[in-house]
Amino acid sequence: MNKTILITGASSGIGRATALLFQEKGWNVIATMRTPEKESELKALDKVLVNKLDVLEIDTIKSSIKEGIEKFVKIDVVLNNAGYALMGTFESAKRESIIRQFGVNVQGLFDVTQEVLPHFRANKDGMFINISSIGGKMTFPLMPLYHSTKWAVEGFSESLRWEMAQIGVAVKLVEPGGVATDFGGRSLDMQHNPELTEYNEFVGAFTKAMQASMDPSNMSKAEQIAEVIYTAATDGKDTLRYRAGADAEQLLAARSKMSDEEFFAMQKQQFSL
Repeated sequence: MNKTILITGASSGIGRATALLFQEKGWNVIATMRTPEKESELKALDKVLVNKLDVLEIDTIKSSIKEGIEKFVKIDVVLNNAGYALMGTFESAKRESIIRQFGVNVQGLFDVTQEVLPHFRANKDGMFINISSIGGKMTFPLMPLYHSTKWAVEGFSESLRWEMAQIGVAVKLVEPGGVATDFGGRSLDMQHNPELTEYNEFVGAFTKAMQASMDPSNMSKAEQIAEVIYTAATDGKDTLRYRAGADAEQLLAARSKMSDEEFFAMQKQQFSL
């Protein structure tokens, strides 16, 4: 029997690349997204079920999982991939924006995990692969809320693996660096109130430096991250963390050798702050 993966956020970027790769490798794929009616390419592929799952809507989580099990009998791997970055000064962030950031990146991941768990427990088998980020191990300016969500995913996953081991379920983290997807477009929400003038010079300097450094040719392609996800799903190892992308390896290795003060000094120079 072919194995089955359920992917959240499969309409674009890493999620879409992963759906295409696993389908190519012979897996059944439950490719979930908020607007499945707009999807045509994945729907045309064999052994792919495209359905609606909005991580902010528990009913769609339940129905997506139920439909997936009805079609493929068993889910073997869940890729918790849906997410976005809320960027900007913390003082500018609206309460509803903060709640949504944690709702999508954290609570949504929790809800998908909880809804799949009875199925995994009954089978005494399964795997959760949670998409974190190098932003779950180190930070950049103007992203305190996004980083908070990824640090939460890291801590959740590391602790959860102990109880999951009691029922034969694995938990893994994939930590990408920069990815040349639309994450900087619709997957990034920039919020800064220019009336808070004390921050404007800092925001302008960092934003300019960050944009100058975001050269897609120096970033990983979504397909490269998908290959790391496939390795995590199939290598049979008890590894928790998988760094994804050359920049992730380099940045995290460099950060581990620096004191906080050295790291902040490097960032101050790098971003002209």
